[in-house]
Order: sequence, then structure tokens, then C-alpha cells
Amino acid sequence: MRVRRAGAADVRALAGLRARWTEELDGPTDDPSFLDRFDAWFARESAQRVVWLAETGEGSPIGMLNVMLFERMPRPGRATGSWGYVANVYVVPAHRGAGVGGRLMGALTSYADETGLVRLVLSPTARSVSLYARAGFSGDHDLMLRPQGALSERGAGPRP
Repeated sequence: MRVRRAGAADVRALAGLRARWTEELDGPTDDPSFLDRFDAWFARESAQRVVWLAETGEGSPIGMLNVMLFERMPRPGRATGSWGYVANVYVVPAHRGAGVGGRLMGALTSYADETGLVRLVLSPTARSVSLYARAGFSGDHDLMLRPQGALSERGAGPRP
């Protein structure tokens, strides 16, 4: 198994993993435009995302993850830093528990350390917490979350 940075030549493999993930969660989906939409998304996002692909020794895609990069607003007298939001971590079921997720996280954390990202942030599922904890992530209660429609549900939305 190997983990490497993915590029435009890997769009079909990444789209295939995304489709497989969706089918795992929601069942089969017939979406003839998906590959074109994924390709356009990748082209738009590739300037601000870094994507890794895990493959078997034979080159079959078995996992992926990406990090969305954010550059902090400059401040006088201080260097500008960047941080990353980790997203779309997926390993095909047959390869879970075999170290694929750990290798993907290792590639990500090495990249973060080498490029000086000041933090990595993610939203784990209950099942993924142990993977992220092994990669050095911990809970942080300094973040706040506003779910979609939160204000309008309480009647505190924008006033006319």
C-alpha cells in the first residue's frame, strides 16, 4: 500500500471513492453528471486543497483525504500563518483496520509540520475519533458552531 499526493490525473479515482462512500451511506445513486461535477469541483478547489490518495500495491484506490488551506489575515509585525480543515477522510470497508487511515493521517500531519500549518481542525464522526486521537488530535472547547438555520429557528434572525 502507498499514500501519495493526488492531482488532476487522479480525478476518476477520487470520484470513484466519493461515489463508493456515498453508496455506503445512502445506497446506489444514479447520477450521470457526477464525474463532470467532481472534475469541475477538483479544478476549482485544487488551488486551496491538498489531497492524498491511498492505493494498493497494484494501484487500486482504497482511501483518500484532503485538507482545505486557509491563510490568516496579515497583522502588522507578525508573520502570516495558515491552518487547515481536514475533510473527506475515507477508506473502503475491506481495508479498514489495516493502517490505511493512519498512513493517510501521517501524510497529512507530516505536510502540516513541514509547511508550518499552525493548526489542523476537523469534525469527527464517533467511529473516527480514535483514528484522529492516534494522529495527535484532541478535543478543543474553544470552537463554537452555528448550525444552518440556528437563528431563524429561535426567531432571532435578521430584522427587516
